[in-house]
Parts: sequence; structure tokens; C-alpha cells
Amino acid sequence: MDLNKWIIENTFHHSDFEDLSALVKEKERQGLTISLCIPTLNEEKTIGKEIVIFRSELQTRHKLVDELAVIDSGSKDRTREIARSFGADVYLASDILPDLGPKYGKGENLWKAIYQLKGDIIVYIDADIKNIHPRFAYGLLGPLILRPEIKYVKAFYDRPLAFSEGLRPSGGGRVTEILIRPMFSLFMPELSVIIQPLSGEYAVRREVLEAIPFPIGYGVETSHLIDVYSRWGLSAFGQTDLDQRVHRNQPTRDLGKMAFGILQTFLSRMTALGLISDLPKMNQVLRQFQAKDKDFEAVEYKIIEEERPPMLGIPEYADRLKELRKESKKD
Repeated sequence: MDLNKWIIENTFHHSDFEDLSALVKEKERQGLTISLCIPTLNEEKTIGKEIVIFRSELQTRHKLVDELAVIDSGSKDRTREIARSFGADVYLASDILPDLGPKYGKGENLWKAIYQLKGDIIVYIDADIKNIHPRFAYGLLGPLILRPEIKYVKAFYDRPLAFSEGLRPSGGGRVTEILIRPMFSLFMPELSVIIQPLSGEYAVRREVLEAIPFPIGYGVETSHLIDVYSRWGLSAFGQTDLDQRVHRNQPTRDLGKMAFGILQTFLSRMTALGLISDLPKMNQVLRQFQAKDKDFEAVEYKIIEEERPPMLGIPEYADRLKELRKESKKD
């Protein structure tokens, strides 16, 4: 594929879709339903503002989003209470498909949303965005509504790093630039055109989400890109510039844990695709060091990238689809 052509034709700016009345009209013409999902864990400081803005602009003023839901991992703060008070549908991830047993991680929430929510399209938005704006949703939904061949739209943005003297506009995306982009460039060069592969905001057609597995931890975004690319090709992707995202930044130690989990997922996928062979059994313990007085103390973390299978393989989901089709006919 001509990558320069793809970048021109499949890279958008959120302002391309700011005519929300036109988007709603086209959405209704196609008979599409849209669910907005916010996965949460202890996000009481930002969740209320996100819900107020999305509800007022994308449900009341413009009926672009049919369902606004929070899927929570078991917050210990007031996240669920606040979300519910501002009108979101709130679900505890462990209460969804309880017979399968609980697993904990963002990917688990995203996977459970496929079962719980009703939309033909699901747009996922992280809960910690301090400069939240409706563009974080409509900028991702626009390409799916207006371009039927596109199946998966990723966000990209400037992610400033916060320092005491202010914001450094060029910062952010550290794991992407030192791990993901080099790995994609080596093994799947076409995927290197995705500007921010680890962004937490993306909109996807149900037919795609239900057909791919979900790592429950750090590897979920990386695995999505590999699995969608392997099955549908680069033409299935779009990406939208959302300008700037201000959020809580993670310390380097936590980024190391993230990279360790992502690397496990990446190598497993490369092995399954036959791009790597004879890979030895991977160690699942990450060793880091911290200074204690004049000594360096080793700290070990066991990080296992478990996965949920494609939702289409879950028997309960077949029954759920029947329910959704019946509800659709009534509407």
C-alpha cells in the first residue's frame, strides 16, 4: 500500500466533523447506534466533567450518542457515585458475565463493554482527561459514519508533560517512541503510520470488536492494531487529530511495567503470525531498582498478560445479540 496516500486519505482533524447536525443526520440515515464507554478506576476528580460535557453536547443538544456508560474496575473512591449522579449508566465490570470469573485491568472493562452496551459502534474515552471536549468523541466517530470502509479509528494529539514551570508541548508518547514504533517499524512497517498507537481513545465497529481477543492489561491497544491489521489490512484504519490532551502523567517506573506487558503481547502475536519462531518461554517477572540511602534495592513485579477470547466465542454473547436485535426491531 502507498503509505503516503493512506496518510493523506485516512488521517483527519476533528474540525472535519464539527457539523454535528450533519453527522447525526447521516447516522440516522444509516440506522446506526452509538455507545460511548468510559472505563474507570478511581477517577472521581475528572469523571463528572466528562459525563456532563458528553451528555449535554452529544445526547441532549445533538443526538449523536445513544448510550453513555461507565464500566468500572472497582473504584474505592466516589467514581461510580458521581458518574451515576450525572446521568451515566454505571456498571461494575465484575458484575458483567460473572460466571466467567473476574479479571482486573483496563482491557477487561473494554471487553465487557462489548457484551453490555448496545451500539453498532463503540467509542472508548479514557476517564482522566482534564481538557475534555466533545471533539474527543465526534472526531473519532466522524470517519466511521462518513466512510463505511473504515472500521477502527485511533486518536492522536499533542500530549504535554506537566512541569512546575508549565507545559512542555512537545512531550508525551514515551512508550510509543522508544518501544512501539521501533517494533512496528521492524516487523509491521505499515503500522508505523499510526501516529499514537497507544492512545486510549478510539472508535470501533462492533463487528470488529466482537471478533478479536482482548488482553486485559497493558497490551490491549497494541494487540488491537496487530489483530485488526492482520485480518482487515491498513485500509480498515483511520486516525484523527484531536489537538491536545492534558492528563495525569505516569512516572518512568510505571512506564517500564507498561512496556514489559506490551512486549509480552507483541512477541506472542509475532510468534502466532509466524514472524518470529523458536521463541523461548518468556519470563513474567520485571525487576526494577530503587535507591535506599546508599544502597540499591531490587523490586520485582510479576506481570502476566492474560487475554479474553473474542466475544463471538462466548455462548452468553449469542443470547445477548438476540436481545439487541429484538430491541432494535421494537425501536
